[in-house]
Amino acid sequence: MALTPAAATGTLAHRHNPSTRGERHMFTSSDDSIMMKNIQATHSPDGLDFDVRPLMRVVEDVLRRATPITTAITAHPSNELLEDKVHQIDQLPYTIHKIASELTYRCSGISSHDVHATSMEILRMLSTFDWDAKVVLAMAAFAVNYGHFGLTMQLHPTNPLAKAIAVLRQLHDIFGQNNTIKPRFDAVDNLVKAMLDVTWCIIEFNELPPEYLGAESSEMQVALTHIPTAVYWTIRSIIACESQITGLIGLGRDYISSTTEAWELSSLAHKLNNIQGHLNNQLDQCRHHIEEKQHLEAYQALVRLFETVHIDNMKILRALFYSKDEHPLIDGSTKKRVGVDVLRRKIVMLFVSDLDISHEELFVLIQIFNDSHGGQMERRYEVVWLPIVDRHHPWDSNKEERYNRLASNMPWYYPHNPSMIDPAVVRYVRYAWRFDKKPMLVVLDPQGKVVCPNALHMMWIWGSLAFPFTSDREDALWRAETWRLELLVDDIDPAVIQAIRDERFVCLYGGEDISWIKKFTPLLRRIAQEVKIPLEMIYVGKSNPKERVKKVMNTIATEKLSGYWEDTSMVWFFWVRLESMLHSKMQLHDKSFGSFPVHGAIDPENSSHSAIVPSQNNGDPEVLNRLENDTILLEVMSLLSYDSGGHPWAVISHGSLDLVRYEGRKLLECLGQFATWKDKVETDGFLPALRGALEPYHTHEHCTRLILPGDAGRIKERVVCTECRKPMEKFVLYQCCND
Repeated sequence: MALTPAAATGTLAHRHNPSTRGERHMFTSSDDSIMMKNIQATHSPDGLDFDVRPLMRVVEDVLRRATPITTAITAHPSNELLEDKVHQIDQLPYTIHKIASELTYRCSGISSHDVHATSMEILRMLSTFDWDAKVVLAMAAFAVNYGHFGLTMQLHPTNPLAKAIAVLRQLHDIFGQNNTIKPRFDAVDNLVKAMLDVTWCIIEFNELPPEYLGAESSEMQVALTHIPTAVYWTIRSIIACESQITGLIGLGRDYISSTTEAWELSSLAHKLNNIQGHLNNQLDQCRHHIEEKQHLEAYQALVRLFETVHIDNMKILRALFYSKDEHPLIDGSTKKRVGVDVLRRKIVMLFVSDLDISHEELFVLIQIFNDSHGGQMERRYEVVWLPIVDRHHPWDSNKEERYNRLASNMPWYYPHNPSMIDPAVVRYVRYAWRFDKKPMLVVLDPQGKVVCPNALHMMWIWGSLAFPFTSDREDALWRAETWRLELLVDDIDPAVIQAIRDERFVCLYGGEDISWIKKFTPLLRRIAQEVKIPLEMIYVGKSNPKERVKKVMNTIATEKLSGYWEDTSMVWFFWVRLESMLHSKMQLHDKSFGSFPVHGAIDPENSSHSAIVPSQNNGDPEVLNRLENDTILLEVMSLLSYDSGGHPWAVISHGSLDLVRYEGRKLLECLGQFATWKDKVETDGFLPALRGALEPYHTHEHCTRLILPGDAGRIKERVVCTECRKPMEKFVLYQCCND
């Protein structure tokens, strides 16, 4: 911002100059409003507009190429024809020339007062232009002068014309003093960079889409308040740089660099950097505001799309998997990229999850998928992974690695680039489909209509027998079911199924109380031997099998207490099926009485284990009666209650349908009194005798709790205690793990 020592009188180079101190005082915070009014008074746009970006690219190209001393700056862009960028500049050369001449004239022997006056004069010359055009045209005028100086400096050693011009302007001697003038041009270079950054920031503000961000928005109002000031200080910086160049003329070998001059330029660069930082912050806020509006608009469009009847599922699938990409999916069986058209008019199950899928979950689902996609079931439905990644955290190499590891094991379709899934899709899945950590299987029919909001429960319970995975099919399957041991075990353990067919007695027991297990298993085995009944005992652990369950299994194996499932995936699947039965049953009960959960907004970030939330049907006697008479539901709830409360338990069966289920400690006490009811076994049979012996142990003094993973708000019914049939009190539990 300073001039040369030769023009020291009244220049900005002298910090002790009274006029300089007066100028600084004039722009203190108390008088900012006055300066703003004066700047705004020069603004009288005529409504004509032009694209400033091509012109600014040329300006930036000139300024970066014209840097006389430093060579570290790469000209940008270096391999584009300038003529291709300036198709709109034809009408502007006169304005640029006029401002360039004004800069050259006024920056000769300029005083501190004239710096402000010159800035205001240039603003008046540009009064009919918008703010972004003002600053770009001023930068263009400076680029003309600075570019001319740079050409002379770069070419004078080899070009006779450039050398002659340098001699006429007495610059040739200075050009040889690189070490002397380098600090000055370093300061100019830094200031030019700051000017470019502020100018581009102003341009980006002007390019914000007005349909999403009107002038009345708070973010834009703040920006519009500061942009005129930013334009003013950029023009002042242009004048400071121009003064440095003009001040070199005629100095010759007598030039001595002043540290004050570099300090003044650095001070301006610091001010512009602060302005640019503030504008960037506002620009980020505006962009965030625009993105939110665009996401909401896209979300609403997605809602309308799912509410519309279609002839096939193509519009839906293209909206979900980035319609701009012709091949957005990878076929897991061939690992080749494909388009969504391979799914046209097929039943599509969207496997919705984040990147934290458990090994057991994926393993079992893959096994069911592979079993169903062979023979007669082949291609009756397709599965597509829809990964939902938190958009508040950037897609990084760690997420990329986790994604690739999961995808490599999947035999179904998945996106080749999950980061391209539109935020509106993520928002729709979280809010409309209520996705919250727990994986889902959303079923779309051949027309793209959602026919089941989550078929994962059906998949865990019945596998492909639930095809075509509609809610009606789910209801029909439950109507055909009874409470039997096959429903509990399914195909998890073929040996148990064979024992049922052989009419042996089967005891499934769970919990992690090793002391109880050591007492229960030998006692029941001794009684079975005494009454001469064939008995198979299987330990099924508890939900979320962790290290404590593995320790129990090791003890059972070492002491040969009973059979057990060595593969923890089998234990996991047993309990997941029970939870799925409860979810499925409760949702069907809600649907039957007109309170089936509707799609709506929930908190997608909330993930907890919580008790079931009651709904408006709490007092409906018909609902309560149906719940109390649903044997399967009550038995499943009992087992889950034992598991939630940490109680041991056992189910003893003979054949398929004759089952006795009881809490472990009371059952152990009853078995300990075997001598008192032994005679009943000979007349009634073992299970009827045991059932009768347990009746005195049934009291209302008990403590039962039911903890369900995931969003319990989906299940709207009132929950009654399986022991006393009274309504259970609801609590919310936030739990990290079970160990």
